[in-house]
Amino acid sequence: MDRLQAMEMFVRVVETGSFSRAAREFSTTQPTVTKQVAATEARLKVRLLNRNTRGVSLTEAGALYYEKCKNIVREAEEAENIVRVRQSQAEGLLRVGSSVAFGRRVMVPLALEFMRQHPQLLVDLSFEDRYTDLVAQGIDVALRLGKLADSSLGARFLGTNPWLFVASPRYLKRCGTPRRPADLGDHPTLTYSSVQGNDVWRILTPRGEAVTVPVSPRLRSNNLSAVLAAARADMGIAALPRYVASDSMASGAIVEVLKGHSLPEQEIHAVYPSPKLVPQKVLAFIAFLQGRFEPGWWQQQPKS
Repeated sequence: MDRLQAMEMFVRVVETGSFSRAAREFSTTQPTVTKQVAATEARLKVRLLNRNTRGVSLTEAGALYYEKCKNIVREAEEAENIVRVRQSQAEGLLRVGSSVAFGRRVMVPLALEFMRQHPQLLVDLSFEDRYTDLVAQGIDVALRLGKLADSSLGARFLGTNPWLFVASPRYLKRCGTPRRPADLGDHPTLTYSSVQGNDVWRILTPRGEAVTVPVSPRLRSNNLSAVLAAARADMGIAALPRYVASDSMASGAIVEVLKGHSLPEQEIHAVYPSPKLVPQKVLAFIAFLQGRFEPGWWQQQPKS
């Protein structure tokens, strides 16, 4: 038995004046409590309690020990109560992680809206395109796109991230518009290397058929903003997530090509360090995100 629980038992024996009453409070037997107090006395090499048929009384050493133990037990209870209250409320500091483009374009306005609903909560946003170890980096919840590897992390599916093909009107006027996936081989392409890591694009047709198309990347980047900028600058045909392309499409800077064709959609998950004893602030944030990534979500995102 740990020392703190032994102190708790000793305190309750003194305050109830009975080994049997203390045993009932701890859901154990009187001999167990008696042995525990005796073990404490043996460890300290001093008698703490006088026992007789009418009950127990403190020795001089026992009275000193009781006062110290009472304070320690009370401090421990207060510490646990503070943690329980914090665990049950959406308050404190919430550390949120995401990739750079998704974080800047999607998570910032969502986080600001969430903060307005929870003014007592502090939020720390961290955006990186490399893999982040949630435990090592102290991240409470991260948004990840794509298939999740098997792990001990907790995870909640939120929706999907659709992709499309785009180019600038000037580029299409100059070089022509592809009509079928095989036509991409005749055009310079703009590739997001973190997803399309090689020179082959796996494309889904409007009927859901998968076709493989060799392409010739003119630009390859691990930054979606760079790929978008190249498309706006008439450099070729880009594959982009809809949430990245939507504003530029609305302004007419780029247009969709091969309508109905796409790269496979990415799953969007909220992940957190453990599926057990999830803090209320994390549960509240995930509940806030659920329903935000239904079909067409990129058209309804709040603006930062």
